[in-house]
Amino acid sequence: MTERPAAALRTEALEQLLTERGLIDPKTLDRIIADYESDIGPLNGAKVVARAWTDPQYRRRLLLDGTTAIKELGFSGSQGEHIVVVENTPAVHNVVVCTLCSCYPWPVLGLPPSWYKDPAYRARMVREPRAVLAEMGLELADTVRIIVRDSTSEVRWLVLPERPAGTDHLSEQQLVPLVTRDAMVGVAKVQPL
Repeated sequence: MTERPAAALRTEALEQLLTERGLIDPKTLDRIIADYESDIGPLNGAKVVARAWTDPQYRRRLLLDGTTAIKELGFSGSQGEHIVVVENTPAVHNVVVCTLCSCYPWPVLGLPPSWYKDPAYRARMVREPRAVLAEMGLELADTVRIIVRDSTSEVRWLVLPERPAGTDHLSEQQLVPLVTRDAMVGVAKVQPL
């Protein structure tokens, strides 16, 4: 039997306690969680990226005015009022950090991961991005220029990752599952099938 993480056990105990006291409805909580997993999360961003990879006009609009282009696909809301999209290329790699807190484009990426909010990530990514990316599993050639984008309450950043080689035959819908949250933050690359 696999041991469950302590955080999962605490969460379950808290949910049970709040339910027993009539403070929450488990069905409502399940619906909220499902919304964040499927409707307010990285899947939205993956749809934006896949559209940009398959539709050159949409890609141009996205890079020119991210917020408006993202709204075209129906994604907007709190923490997404002003999203700027930057493109990774073989020569330039963008990575996002929020040095002050954890500003993050929720409508297209969902809830920020714990490492994104970690003070070590926030401080080190600015000073030594190549080393931090390598520690996270992304080795970039010395010839690749790394640009660190600092999210703020006024501007949230989204990375348009490079489309992986060998995916030209894939449709927009087939590309969506390849795109990860980490690639849209810039700490990973999209891997082909």
